[in-house]
Amino acid sequence: MDIAERYIRLAHALDVHAEGFIDGYGGPAEWAVRERREPAALRDEAAELLQAVAAEPDEVRRTWLQAQVRALHTLARLLSGEAISYADEVRGLYDIEPRRAEEADLRAALSQLDQALPGSGPLLDREEALRARVAVPRGDILRVSAPILAELRARVAARYGLPQGEDFSIGLVQDRPWSGYNWPLGNLRSRIDINTDLPVLLPALPDLLAHEGYPGHHTEHATKEALLAREKGWHEHHIQLINAPECVVSEGIAVNALRAVMSREEVEAWLTGELAALAGLDPDDVRAFLAASHAREGLRGVSGEAAMRLHADGQSEAEVLDFLQAFTPASEARARQSLRFLSQPTFRAYIFTYSVGGELVRAVLDAGGPEAYGRLLRQPLTPGALRAPGAVAGG
Repeated sequence: MDIAERYIRLAHALDVHAEGFIDGYGGPAEWAVRERREPAALRDEAAELLQAVAAEPDEVRRTWLQAQVRALHTLARLLSGEAISYADEVRGLYDIEPRRAEEADLRAALSQLDQALPGSGPLLDREEALRARVAVPRGDILRVSAPILAELRARVAARYGLPQGEDFSIGLVQDRPWSGYNWPLGNLRSRIDINTDLPVLLPALPDLLAHEGYPGHHTEHATKEALLAREKGWHEHHIQLINAPECVVSEGIAVNALRAVMSREEVEAWLTGELAALAGLDPDDVRAFLAASHAREGLRGVSGEAAMRLHADGQSEAEVLDFLQAFTPASEARARQSLRFLSQPTFRAYIFTYSVGGELVRAVLDAGGPEAYGRLLRQPLTPGALRAPGAVAGG
């Protein structure tokens, strides 16, 4: 049996026990067998597959598959009841180290945010009031999104190219633990969902649409499906797995997606000009939110630290909720949404893919510029490969 077929069949068998492990699949239907087998047997199968992958002659393919299959083996170990520390869970699934945040650094970032937010009174009250003023009404979200997506798509097509036939649909959903999601559907297509449980903010909309669409998740999945699965015959790229190292690279690509096609100055001019007018918002409010956003960057480590407190330190959900409210800063509703994401079995270790993946790709972009980003869209790379000097050199 071909390595890719074995890999895909094993992933489907694991998904029976860990629903949501498969994020998307567009390969041969006969390989998508959801056969129920004991986790211990799947663990042994993953170990055997890892040995088989070692014989793959192509180094790029071999390295990528080894990292992925190690994640399958880790998941099977967890499902079979083996005791694995939370930090080792993160390492085994994602090929990265979990990151903690220092409270002193978070307090310094909060102080900067306090100075950046307009008005007087408690920081949280001013934060929530400003968010309310830059929120896009639910009925206007898709209307405002349309020209953003059109501009992003045009820039991506001109700079990186897009496979012929790629496309996605976009819709609004509720009762989800995330703010936005791209569902790979196969055949160069995907579906983007925007969660409206909490207000959707105009200043965050270009980044959200770049993250999920152009040149983020949709662009990466469609490009790799076209170049790797179709042209090279590496059919393992017909499937996307949530708890695997590919997500670190994918989230790194998505976190840096807007930066890859627009400068910060261009984004801010767009938001305070055309887009503010389109959404019917006061550009001064948008400008104030953007100024405060620079201070919020120092709070990126809050979610990872919250995950460590919850899953590694054994703190209660109430304690972690207090921490999130103190250092996000967030209303109880927003803090509970974050806690809900961190508590999901599928996402409990996933949170580090954003911060660590974002840093890895940011370093690649700093060294190689837009061309390096294009190679990330085309090449199957692991977090370990991104940590190596000159990881994306060449074509």
